[in-house]
Amino acid sequence: MQWQIEFLLFIILIVAALVALGIRNLLAAVVTLTIFSFMAALIMISMGALDVGFTEAVVGAGVVGIFNVVAIFKTSRKSCD
Repeated sequence: MQWQIEFLLFIILIVAALVALGIRNLLAAVVTLTIFSFMAALIMISMGALDVGFTEAVVGAGVVGIFNVVAIFKTSRKSCD
């Protein structure tokens, strides 16, 4: 049963990465990259690396996601062209 859960998390990880690469909305891309990071944390936790998984969840899914959202809202979306 353990490998099925890891396989499902890995599939969600790959789908989130592909969606983040193909999306044109920056805010939606940040959200999908946060999902990607959270799935990576869950895979690490399921494999037994609790400290690495919790660090990835806090830093990768939490702090980096918030910083990216703040950076998107601080910049203008108008092009100079």
